Amino acid sequence: MISEFGGAAGGIINGLLLFELTGSKEWMGVLWLVYFIPSLVLQGISAPFLNQVNKGRALKYIQLVRMGGYLLPLAGWLFHSHTGMIAGLVILQCCLGLLQPVYASLSFSILPEVCKGYELTEANGLLDGTMRMMSFLAPGTVSLLLMVFPLPALYALSSALFFLSFVALNIIQTQSAARTDVWTKKFWWSEMKSGYYYFFHQPLLLKLTLLSACVQFAVGASLVLSVPFIRGELNGERWEYAVFAGAFPIGYAIGSLLLSRMHKNPVVMYSGLAGGGLSFLLLFFVDQVWLAWGCELFGGMVFPLFNAQSSALFQQKAKRDRLAQLSAVRLLIMRTAMPLGILFASSAFLHLSVRQSFAVAGIIILIPGFYCLASSIMEGKEAAKRKTG
Repeated sequence: MISEFGGAAGGIINGLLLFELTGSKEWMGVLWLVYFIPSLVLQGISAPFLNQVNKGRALKYIQLVRMGGYLLPLAGWLFHSHTGMIAGLVILQCCLGLLQPVYASLSFSILPEVCKGYELTEANGLLDGTMRMMSFLAPGTVSLLLMVFPLPALYALSSALFFLSFVALNIIQTQSAARTDVWTKKFWWSEMKSGYYYFFHQPLLLKLTLLSACVQFAVGASLVLSVPFIRGELNGERWEYAVFAGAFPIGYAIGSLLLSRMHKNPVVMYSGLAGGGLSFLLLFFVDQVWLAWGCELFGGMVFPLFNAQSSALFQQKAKRDRLAQLSAVRLLIMRTAMPLGILFASSAFLHLSVRQSFAVAGIIILIPGFYCLASSIMEGKEAAKRKTG
């Protein structure tokens, strides 16, 4: 909770500060490229090393580096140097891009060490729902703080939050990773090949990852489509877009709570996936802002049914000694899907309207979701017949 709020707040103030310093959309693009490109590169090549580290210790060190990184733009401000602030922002964004995939992979793989198997679904749902709520609360909180404090001063707040996260992580006790005697290029290449080979030869792990990638593709598309849909297609006001943007995380928090009271099985899991795809498809038809709010709220409520259970299933079925490496491959595929969704939604060559783009994104989720749901129902019926027979 602390880390996600600090990261969400930091992402807002990074963009605001850079735009105030440069007034350039080109610099804004550079800021995100500096974050995204190193992040994807490291995501692809770091997998072999993640099996060989002490996960709890690595998470703590990452938070300390983040804490120090947020002080760089603040230092430039204190010395009244615009160049120093811009340089600090670029270095900070690069560090965040490099550290985020490692942190996400390690935190995903550490859950089976600190939770029992039957707790994994609820643990994933709790963490996912918490992160969604922080991404919803951070913008409003930051806007209130900006009424009192100058923008660069909020970097001190983000830095302090990451230090608190470091302190909180000290309570986690994990097993030390087996040490590798020789870190060589041959070892790295051999481990990387074996990790990817194992991943792509595990049908269940691959299927769960590709389904999650479909969701991330649609999420990336919605980043581009949401504003023109509410403000353009439906002629909504700014506050109506704000409600639309907040409806999904609120629904996600509700869905995470409902998940703890529901049966955990493939039918429920794939129902959540199909329902999430339907929430995108319905935006093609709505003609009132309040109906769009309802679609987002509904999507937020059903997606946790899939996300939390699929994450828990991946953690349970993957080899424990390779979980960190496999989770890095999983995250790489999922994170690659999001910019593809952004490119799809912003492409002028496809000649799709905003509504049509939402429909395509929904169908990409809905078709495999319904197929998996139908297959699960049939398998359940066959299993019931075998028991009665």
